[in-house]
Amino acid sequence: MEEQRNEGDKPGGGRRQMNFYWIYGIIGVVLLGMLFMNSGGEGKRIQWAELKDHVEAGHVEHILYNGHTAMVTLKPAVRDSLFPPQDGGNSLLQNVYRGPDYQVSVPSAEAYQEELKLWADARMVKYDYEEESDLIPQLFSYVIFFGLMIAVWLFLMRRLGGGGAGGGQIFNIGKSKAQVYDKSKGTNVTFADVAGLDGAKEELQEIVDFLKQPEKYTNLGAKIPKGALLVGPPGTGKTLLAKAVAGEAQVPFFSLSGSDFVEMFVGVGASRVRDLFKQAKEKSPAIIFIDEIDAIGRARGKNISMGSNDERENTLNQLLTEMDGFGTNSGVIILAATNRADILDKALMRAGRFDRQIYADMPDLTERKAIFEVHLRPIKVDASIDIDFLSRQTPGFSGADIANVCNEAALFAARKGRELVTHQDFLDAVDRIIGGLEKRTKIISEDEKKTIAFHEAGHAVVSWLVEHASPLVKVSIVPRGQSLGAAWYLPEERQITTTDQILDEMCAALGGRAAESVVFDKISTGALSDLEKVTKQAYALVTVYGLNERIGNISFYDSRGEQSFTKPYSEDTARIIDEEVSKVIEAAYDRAKTILSNNLEKLTALAESLLKNEVIFKEDVERILGARPFAKPEQPALNPAPSADAPAEEEPA
Repeated sequence: MEEQRNEGDKPGGGRRQMNFYWIYGIIGVVLLGMLFMNSGGEGKRIQWAELKDHVEAGHVEHILYNGHTAMVTLKPAVRDSLFPPQDGGNSLLQNVYRGPDYQVSVPSAEAYQEELKLWADARMVKYDYEEESDLIPQLFSYVIFFGLMIAVWLFLMRRLGGGGAGGGQIFNIGKSKAQVYDKSKGTNVTFADVAGLDGAKEELQEIVDFLKQPEKYTNLGAKIPKGALLVGPPGTGKTLLAKAVAGEAQVPFFSLSGSDFVEMFVGVGASRVRDLFKQAKEKSPAIIFIDEIDAIGRARGKNISMGSNDERENTLNQLLTEMDGFGTNSGVIILAATNRADILDKALMRAGRFDRQIYADMPDLTERKAIFEVHLRPIKVDASIDIDFLSRQTPGFSGADIANVCNEAALFAARKGRELVTHQDFLDAVDRIIGGLEKRTKIISEDEKKTIAFHEAGHAVVSWLVEHASPLVKVSIVPRGQSLGAAWYLPEERQITTTDQILDEMCAALGGRAAESVVFDKISTGALSDLEKVTKQAYALVTVYGLNERIGNISFYDSRGEQSFTKPYSEDTARIIDEEVSKVIEAAYDRAKTILSNNLEKLTALAESLLKNEVIFKEDVERILGARPFAKPEQPALNPAPSADAPAEEEPA
């Protein structure tokens, strides 16, 4: 019965909802029509002499006198002859209810009133005397006025309240905007659709088990966790995990965003929090999921806005009280997601509110393979697809990035008219996402093309000859996106980085500008992205990781962002930091120039190969430069494909 009722309520179902605006329109038309019919028209104004002529001619049937005006009604035959329908322009309502034909202002002298009585006594006309009453017209005018006011008020209230068949009014602005999912309306997403987050799934599956079998834990004296906070970089699957929990738990699931609490009206956010928890308690056991909770969960007292007691803080205070205040929320579990856990209020993060913090990290090689397997299910692929290879070619990709790769590959195959998605389509998709779309029609002069070729060849030679640089995969001088050329690398997946590794990466990044200086004895603006990357690495080496001997084992990194407007060091220390950063960068640059000067013939041969072919692969580099001195034996042979950390050179200004 419940399913039938819900089906009928749907748009296009068996039962249609009534539009109240039709009722308002009908009422307005009826009131206007009644007022018009009541007035009946005033009739044509004539003089007393004309009235006297009509009476003597026997044209008048009835006279109604109210003390100062005589309403004259003619006989039907005379009326039709004097006022034919085609000439009178009478409306349909006037034909149904017709008022007097003439209106005569009777002078106040008694002689005129006596003459009216004489006409009546002589049976020349029907005569009635009735004092005029303005009650009915005034009543209808008031009814119409107030009716229109009520109609306008109802219209505005429905608009401000969001409208809808549920009768939403402006007074519902403090109600929660959460979407409710239950057994009849699920998300159709389960933990089987989530790959690469085994640790997070395990903890969330335990929460689902709490809701399904609470006595299993309460019999031992355990308490059900009150909340879990999903933390991680964008695109790692935090919201997808929440959808899976909604699909697995089979309990009412309230889903909304942190921005849904924020409104321009004072007190609305706190009211919506109260209403949300009230609904959840009524349907407990239930789960509340707040996505992007940092919209209301920022640390209090640190907002830039004037005053410390603003609307966002009021909303947060109410949320803290509802999550773990004086009252109890038995059977209600809070899930939240954010990628800015460092700015959340400490009171929100404590145990008893969010008992668990579940970190959704970027997937490693094994997890990327599992994610590819999930996203390749609905795609028609041929036998050439190698999931292991694709997983190795996408380091640093999040789950959302991998989903985008699969979709772009399908789009490439459809654009080329293929019935199946091939391996090359996936390689093209990775190139498209990292470097951008190819722009072979871009106009580049021969001198610029030569500069770009030596620039990219410089990156390739230096990265090939230093120990800790990422292995080279492909070099291209085909314009892509905003870059005029790019070198693709396959960075190692490591958890810690040494000083030598950072210095080698900086040296390889400066190889492009060093090649321009060695070959042309001048430099260009094409190394913008390289310089930006190297500068950030140098400052991180000196001020964050404590890897500089002169600064020492000191880190000025502020994970909570509390030092936005002040520096935690003196002006002398700032000067030393700038000197050490410049020293590190210039040392890496001089080292790159030395390497290229000692291998100038190889650099020239590689650049000429680029000018001829526009794209060269690892095998071509190995043929020109020889085997890489520091290649690891266990490293698998790589085919051409870009990596997530491929530096793209900026277009020269």
